Amino acid sequence: MPGKSLRRRTLLKGMGTAIALPLLDSMIPAFTRAAATKAPCRMAMLYVPNGIIMNEWMPPMPEGVSPLPAEFPRVSAALAPFRDEMMMLGGLTQNGGRALGDGPGDHGRAGANYLTCVHPKKTNGRDLHSGISVDQIAAKRLEGKTRFASLELGCEEGVQGGSCDNGYSCAYSNSISWRTPSSPMPAEIRPRAVFERLFGAPNEDPRAARYEKSILDLVTADAQRLDSKLGGADKRKLDEYLFSIRDLEKRIESAERNNAKTARPSMAAPPSSIPTEFSEHARIMSDLLTLAFQTDSTRVVTVLLALEQSPRAYPEIGIPEAHHGLTHHQGDKEKIEKVTQINCFHAKQFAYLLEKLRSTPDGDGTLLDHSMITYGSGLSDGNAHDHANLPTVLAGRGCGALKPGRCVRYPKETPMGNLYVAMLDRMGVPVESLGDSTGELGYLSDIG
Repeated sequence: MPGKSLRRRTLLKGMGTAIALPLLDSMIPAFTRAAATKAPCRMAMLYVPNGIIMNEWMPPMPEGVSPLPAEFPRVSAALAPFRDEMMMLGGLTQNGGRALGDGPGDHGRAGANYLTCVHPKKTNGRDLHSGISVDQIAAKRLEGKTRFASLELGCEEGVQGGSCDNGYSCAYSNSISWRTPSSPMPAEIRPRAVFERLFGAPNEDPRAARYEKSILDLVTADAQRLDSKLGGADKRKLDEYLFSIRDLEKRIESAERNNAKTARPSMAAPPSSIPTEFSEHARIMSDLLTLAFQTDSTRVVTVLLALEQSPRAYPEIGIPEAHHGLTHHQGDKEKIEKVTQINCFHAKQFAYLLEKLRSTPDGDGTLLDHSMITYGSGLSDGNAHDHANLPTVLAGRGCGALKPGRCVRYPKETPMGNLYVAMLDRMGVPVESLGDSTGELGYLSDIG
């Protein structure tokens, strides 16, 4: 009926569970559809550690603005299908990641400095001090607009105490999100925990019973009542959404089952819903991020794909050595090749997320149209611990505020903080400065 609609915050309810819904046509009154389809802008930051083999990452990029090339280098080749929906940025620097008189500790500084743009205090004690990260500035200002101010996701577990890098606390290496200068936001690496935060637990069933009951079983009656009120397009959208929830649930359950069958030493068992393979772990987290954006559960997400000084090996791609050790290659061609393969593997996980966002309808476009997604590292050359010219991708259209499809190389030593100031402005969260920023980064849109 004209002028009647479902509430945007309509939930499927049942047995103590409530599941948020994506934006449906039925939530938009007929006479206000054009205005109401304006989607909120989201931001996500993905971090990879230990730098990237730069000559395999960045296409030839003269200073200034130029079109993205027809062919991408080897590491960034996985991103070629998104040429028209991303920018590659060069020349950005995190000066706060450098020693600045504090000696060794580039990995600890790289992680803590990446989103705060502040040189962290060298300490392995409780007197941590970095800065408030860009994601938490946005989360604080947007608080109340969504169920969760932000989500902090990860694919490798770290510890928050002790020293991890030449006198720098492990908290610096293991968190890129900082709520206050002394309060890091550790990443959640357990898919089950994130899923239940978004959708609730199935009535506190024992784990064995979880495999027999879906979270959707608890809201079946409400879903059927809602379905009877929807038009054809909304019925399909609801079916696809519920299918994606159940598919993700099955993949988490599969990881739990597989881990339950694995022989364990006589020690505390690790979180059981973490897939053995890195790629499946990263993709489940990407699916959870997509669902969080799709249901407007949050508009701010960080993803720590791996930790600085990561000891992770990648047997999936035939690399049994630890990532961090390989990056200190000192020109060894065999080690450089293995790091390049790891870099390619990470980029493929980012490409998976971009495809999920691009294929998910959202209002008058897609989630990728209405998002700003960064991907990069706090180091460029991991062997040299270089904090200049950092590998940086900015994907999405930011609700029309970005003009993708271009390379932009800024003058040397341009602060990374300038990018974050520009992103916050496009999120409706204007700030004068962030860390060592010197202004708002230009050339991200038609008007500069």
